[in-house]
Amino acid sequence: TQKMVKENAIIKNLNSVESLGCVSVICSDKTGTLTQNKMTPQTIYFYNHLMKISELDNRHHDHSVLLKSCLLCNNAVINGEQRIGDPTELALIDLVHEYTKNDIEFKHTAVRTSELPFDSDRKLMSISSLNHIYTKGAPDVIIKRCSTILINGIKEPITKRHLDAIEKENQRCANNGLRVLGFAYKDYRGNQVTLEDEHDLTFIGLVSLMDPPRIESQDAVAKCKIAGIKPIMITGDHVVTARAIATQIGIYEDGDLSIEGYELDKMSEEELDEKLPHISVYARVAPEHKIRIVKAWQKRGDIVAMTGDGVNDAPALKQSDIGVAMGITGTEVSKDAASMILTDDNFSTIVKAVITGRNVYRNIKNSINYLLSGNFAGILCVFIASLLLLPTPFFPVHLLFMNLITDSLPAIAIGMETGKNGVLKEKPRSSSDSILNKQTVLQITFEGIIIAICTMCAYLFGLKQDPLVASTMAFATICLARLLHGFNCRSNLPLTKIGFYTNRSSIYAFLIGFSLLHVILFVPFMHSLFMIQTISITQLFVIYAFALIPTIIIQTKKYWSSVKINK
Repeated sequence: TQKMVKENAIIKNLNSVESLGCVSVICSDKTGTLTQNKMTPQTIYFYNHLMKISELDNRHHDHSVLLKSCLLCNNAVINGEQRIGDPTELALIDLVHEYTKNDIEFKHTAVRTSELPFDSDRKLMSISSLNHIYTKGAPDVIIKRCSTILINGIKEPITKRHLDAIEKENQRCANNGLRVLGFAYKDYRGNQVTLEDEHDLTFIGLVSLMDPPRIESQDAVAKCKIAGIKPIMITGDHVVTARAIATQIGIYEDGDLSIEGYELDKMSEEELDEKLPHISVYARVAPEHKIRIVKAWQKRGDIVAMTGDGVNDAPALKQSDIGVAMGITGTEVSKDAASMILTDDNFSTIVKAVITGRNVYRNIKNSINYLLSGNFAGILCVFIASLLLLPTPFFPVHLLFMNLITDSLPAIAIGMETGKNGVLKEKPRSSSDSILNKQTVLQITFEGIIIAICTMCAYLFGLKQDPLVASTMAFATICLARLLHGFNCRSNLPLTKIGFYTNRSSIYAFLIGFSLLHVILFVPFMHSLFMIQTISITQLFVIYAFALIPTIIIQTKKYWSSVKINK
């Protein structure tokens, strides 16, 4: 968890780290997570007139009305260097300030008297100001509320020809991955703007803004797909805009589907289940849609990570297996509901967390493999000696040393094995998979038997001289063999692949254990404490040889297994 904090991921629940290794679906918002969240205005469209931002002139009536709409339909605040609010609204304020900075009268007439906040269902927000209502929202929603259109200061009845032209421009911008906002207004004499007032509006124009994808998003999405994880974009933007961005970063590919929230509402559970694996982009979604998407994937047995930043996202974050809240733009409610918080609001951080989760699980499994195979070897030695009515190979103090030194130090070192991106090439494991599956049990049994055989060979060699010498040789052989076995259990790959020096903790664990073992073997006053008999140089080399044989066999087996996999 300390490592993940350094990589901008705060884990609230420790078991979530392990659960991240099982994630097979990541549902991510677009803005700020997959994109840079740095909105910049690109073009402005008035009826049949597409213009660059630099062509704005607030002395023109239509331009002035549009700029006033941008300023009033806005809750962002810029105070010197401090910028608070949604990036889209901050970009609109910057646009207004740039073209009205010398117009004192403009700012005096831009006074808000009441607000009807933005709602994800109706996709609009409206402001009353003096004698007008100004409305900002999704272009396809805005034009349905308009009965007239502003053309060179004159309000004309809106016709199909007008609507077709507006929709064509909206589609063009969306195809280029731009976010498009529509603006409208109407005369108003009331005090408090209501939902009923958002009708019979006059269409003003469109503003397109660009939020470029994060540079690292494409690489992160590619890693997801290598790892067998399906990345899904869920956004409130227009479906064409969302699909264009998703295509750029690799989420949307040929053969994939993109749907809007209203289409999702029309689908039955059976139809959704059938199409679910092919849907990569969900656009114009409401919070309840997110919950349905998560439940649909969970019903298929997948482990789902869901990102969110708003109050309305909290139920979906709770429903998902791994709720991921945004640390920068996220609300406190979303952070409370999440299992993980991204301090940089970056999709690639989720992928790093998945890699860490998989490596944590692998290290736990390798540590268990080490402990069980080593202890199984000890049990076999005692069992064989008892079965053959031979003197005991280990005294209680020997077993205590093994538990304190040869069990603990290498196991801790294995747990500190550095994360490797190679785990991404594996498919997500099922959450129902046992940590001791058939393959692991067979591996533990094989390695335990090899260590036990070599230990008993050293024991029988010493038994020719004296039972206490035999016990000493068995104790020294199994301790040294298990210390060396710590290197074997670092990975399923041989040391030639992972590198001997890549985990210095394993080297330190071996050196400490090796040193303590030899203190016991060669310091005379330790002999009575540890029930040890003095051994000769020949016997010492026999111990070294039999302790090294298991590692040679296991490393050879791992090498040939890796060669077969590569073929």
